[in-house]
Amino acid sequence: MEEKKEFSQAPVEETPVEALETAETVIVETPNMEEETVDELHGENLNDRVKVLSPGMMVAKRFFRSKLSVVGLVILIALFVFSFLGPVFSPWAENGQPVKDTENLQEIVLPVRIDFIDENGNKVTAYDITVEMPDWNKRGDISAQHWLGTDDAGYDLFTNLMLGGRISLTIGFIVILLETIIGVILGGLAGYFGGWVDQVIMRVVDILSCIPSLPIMLILSATLTANGILDIRRLYYLMIVLTLFGWVGTARLVRGQILSLREQEFMLAAKCSGLATSKKIFRHLLPNVMPQLIVSMTMGLGSIILMEATLGFLGLGAPLGTPTWGAMISSAAKLEYLSGYPNFWIPPGICITLAILAFNFVGDGLRDAFDPKMKR
Repeated sequence: MEEKKEFSQAPVEETPVEALETAETVIVETPNMEEETVDELHGENLNDRVKVLSPGMMVAKRFFRSKLSVVGLVILIALFVFSFLGPVFSPWAENGQPVKDTENLQEIVLPVRIDFIDENGNKVTAYDITVEMPDWNKRGDISAQHWLGTDDAGYDLFTNLMLGGRISLTIGFIVILLETIIGVILGGLAGYFGGWVDQVIMRVVDILSCIPSLPIMLILSATLTANGILDIRRLYYLMIVLTLFGWVGTARLVRGQILSLREQEFMLAAKCSGLATSKKIFRHLLPNVMPQLIVSMTMGLGSIILMEATLGFLGLGAPLGTPTWGAMISSAAKLEYLSGYPNFWIPPGICITLAILAFNFVGDGLRDAFDPKMKR
């Protein structure tokens, strides 16, 4: 009978991160333990059966051990493939923009009188104008060509759902990356140096925390509209404002963790050894903050996607006509769509829910995988 045993070999007096980096997992396979002596296990037989796991492999092993983390990762991959590769194969998208279905448009004659003078100076009167308008009777009709139907303007809702995922997921990742960079730098400086550096940075954090973000977004939207900024630049301003108010939480988290770690024995040893300040921060302090930081990032991703959806629902997010999940849900504000056309707002709501749940599952798995204090 074959048996497998795992031994974790690490120095006793080490920091949690150093122990994780130097730990070696030894896998010993013993086909017949009764016939082998202890001396043989410590001899050639043991050396032949040793398999050392690197820190990266140990993190991956811990991560994939959690079923919810794997489910979250699969959902995220599916959402990204759906959002970024789906429009490439959709007949109702071209160069990242939705295309109208001309069959869902109808010609309407408007009885409008127009008087004008022709080239010979004669007065001419016209009584009708022919225009193309959406066919209101075909909106929301599910068919083989339009799996979720079309909107009022003749655009395919399924294609808009894929293009909307591009905007929502891209905004989330860019904003959380900028928030993390700013928060780690400022929070690390405040926690490590303390004194007047800590006072200045934390007073800025307190001021930004007291400012309500939603009224600022309302004011910004009104200002952009008044200045005629109705194109894609609205998204850039949206990301700037979300980053401006979002980094304070990360800075507080990093500062608090560094304050509790900088007085421990391993930091005193690093100080006595003459290590540079940058090495002490980035090689000893920040790796110990990574589990909490990863959870904060994944939770922040879900919050940013939810904020973008809220702003899109209020008409304050992406430019008019740009498909986003929040803008698609905004159709539920009308009672007609809420009761008669659930295919307008239920699919983007499901996508937002799946994205937030997936980020949370992955964040929990990464926290447990990177945490050097975890025994399992």
